Amino acid sequence: MPQVVVENLVKTYRIAQRQPGLWGAMGGLFHRHHRTVRALDGISFALEPGELVGIIGPNGAGKSSKVKLLAGILVPDAGRCQVLGRIPWQERVEHVRRIGVVFGQRTQLWWDLPVVESFDLLRAIYQVPAGDYSRRRDELVDLLELAPVLDVPVRQLSLGQRMRCDLAA
Repeated sequence: MPQVVVENLVKTYRIAQRQPGLWGAMGGLFHRHHRTVRALDGISFALEPGELVGIIGPNGAGKSSKVKLLAGILVPDAGRCQVLGRIPWQERVEHVRRIGVVFGQRTQLWWDLPVVESFDLLRAIYQVPAGDYSRRRDELVDLLELAPVLDVPVRQLSLGQRMRCDLAA
């Protein structure tokens, strides 16, 4: 049984446009022109348990929009989406407790705290039971080889170290 089901998913954005120069800026205050961008145009796929997928494509291809829809951050204009039996944007609170998403430009770790303290804070925020947290943390620390950086403040990590810590978080 698929863990992720996406059928005919559509997402559009309305983008404000203005004419160049001072007159364009002034005119934009009174009358805005918009264009519609179709980020996702009827995509469909299903992912089985244990299946790994990479999403590649040029800028503007809809990669981030697709992930944000799966995470429940965005709501689609049309189509169907279920992740672990839930509709992500309708059951957002419970959904985000069961998933993890890493965007390269944003971290969920606290810049001035050691990595392990960020992990502890996230455990409290997401109300992960202590036993589950310890088991998962230890497993991910081993898998991602994070033991040497657990006591290092996040600001001192290399990009690769920070990305591995974000993935574990």
